[in-house]
Amino acid sequence: VQLLLPGGGSAQAGGSLRLSCAFSHRRNCIGWFPQAPGQQREGVSSIQDALGRSSYGDSVKGRFTISQDNAKNTVYLAMNSLKPEDTAIYYCAAAPVSSSSACPASEYHYISWGQGTQVTVSS
Repeated sequence: VQLLLPGGGSAQAGGSLRLSCAFSHRRNCIGWFPQAPGQQREGVSSIQDALGRSSYGDSVKGRFTISQDNAKNTVYLAMNSLKPEDTAIYYCAAAPVSSSSACPASEYHYISWGQGTQVTVSS
């Protein structure tokens, strides 16, 4: 599984960015894990392919939207109402789960990782 993350970049607070995660072979779950400077990675959103179920962390709920385009083997993270605290390197990762299971919250269940893309939000 290869995960590529075009996108990222800089935005002002209140602005928007969209991240893309293209994969060579789809696992059932794709998750987004930002890592802020000096902090551990923390999952903020995931999407389960078979169930079409998405989930969000409290810090991004109502601001971020995860979606998928299976024809393009790509998962997107639309980030709106950005805050300076959203500044981080954003990683996408894939986890194999059964078609009836929800995506795992912990990063330790995700076995394939993209290289990360920098998102910087200025105040």
